Amino acid sequence: MVESRSVTVFYDEVMLGHNPQVDLPFLPSRVEKRVRSILGGLNFKWDYPEHPGRLTAIMDLLKQEPIEGVQFQSGSPATYEQLGRVHTTTYLDHIFSLAGKRAWLDSDTTAVSPESISAASSAAGNAIAAVESVVKGETKSAFALVRPPGHHAEPVRARGFCLFNNVAVAAAHAQAKLGCERILIVDWDVHHGNGTQDIFWADPDVLFFDTHCAAPFYPGSGNLNEVGAGLGEGYTANVPLPEASGDIAMEKAFRDILIPAADRFEPDLVLVSAGTDPHHNDMAFNLSYDGFAALTGIVQGIADKHCDGRLVLVLEGGYNLTSLARGVHTMLTVMAGGDVPELMECGLREVMEAAEFHRDAFEEE
Repeated sequence: MVESRSVTVFYDEVMLGHNPQVDLPFLPSRVEKRVRSILGGLNFKWDYPEHPGRLTAIMDLLKQEPIEGVQFQSGSPATYEQLGRVHTTTYLDHIFSLAGKRAWLDSDTTAVSPESISAASSAAGNAIAAVESVVKGETKSAFALVRPPGHHAEPVRARGFCLFNNVAVAAAHAQAKLGCERILIVDWDVHHGNGTQDIFWADPDVLFFDTHCAAPFYPGSGNLNEVGAGLGEGYTANVPLPEASGDIAMEKAFRDILIPAADRFEPDLVLVSAGTDPHHNDMAFNLSYDGFAALTGIVQGIADKHCDGRLVLVLEGGYNLTSLARGVHTMLTVMAGGDVPELMECGLREVMEAAEFHRDAFEEE
C-alpha cells in the first residue's frame, strides 16, 4: 500500500433520469421507423443496455465496501457555452429541443427519454467539476461517475448511447478556463472513442491514446493509421487489438506506447475515458480486475510524473453490472493508494497456488 490519496467521486442522481425504454412509443420519424425495423428483425428481445441500474450498481458497491480516502460530491450541469466548445450550435439546439420528449437520435439505437437532456447536461457538468477539483488542488484525483456516456458523441451527432462528449467537454474547459496547455486523454473502453478523436483530430495540444477492439467491431474506426491531421498529425495514437485481448497485451500497449508518448508530450492534465467493458464479462476483451488496477496504476504514474498527480477518470461503457461495479471499485482503490498487483497470464496465479497446495503430496519424506 502506497501513501493514501484523496479521491473525489462526482455523482448526481439527476443522471438516473435518462431511461430510454424500447417498449414505449417514441417520436415518429425516419429514424424511428428504421430502429423499429432493426429491432423487429431480431430473434430475441432487445433492452436498452445503457440504463440507470449501471450507476445504482456502482453506488451500492461503494456503500457496501467503502474505500478510505474516497469522498462524494456533485457538480453543476454543463452550460450551453461549455458544451458549445466541442458541439455545434445546430446540434445543441436540436438536442435541447428534445427535453421532455422521447426520440430516437440514431439508427445505432441512441435514444432519449423525457429527462435525458438534464441527465446528459449533468454528466458533462460533473466531468467539468472533476477536472476543476484536481486542477485547483481540492483533491488529488477524481472520478466522474456519469451517464449517459460520451466518447462516441461527435460534434454534430449522437452515437453509441452518447449525447454529449463528457471527456471532451471537460478537456476543452480545462484548455479554455483552467490554463491547461497540454492534455492527455486515454481511452481504454473496449469501443473506439470516435467522437473524442474527431473533436481533437487537428489539435496538437491534446494527445489522444486509444486501445480498443479492432474494426469491424463497433464503431468501426480507430485504425492504426488514424494519427490526426494538420497541426494535430501525430497526436492521435490508436492501438486496435483482436477480440479476447487481455491483461498482458493491454499493459504492454500502455507501457511500450503510452508511457513514451506521455514522456515526450509532458501533459498538464491526464483524463481517462474509463469503460469497464474490456472485462471478460462483457465478452469482447479478456481484462481482469487486476488488469484494471494495472492500467489505473500506469495512468496515475504518468500524472504523478508530469502534472502533480492531476488525474480524472470519466465513466464510459460497461454493461455487466457485476464487473461494472467491481471494475470502478478497483480503479478507485488504486487511485486512493491501493496496491497494484503483478499481472500474470490468465490462470497462472491459480496454477501456482495449486502447485504449492499439492507440493507435499508428491515429495518424498
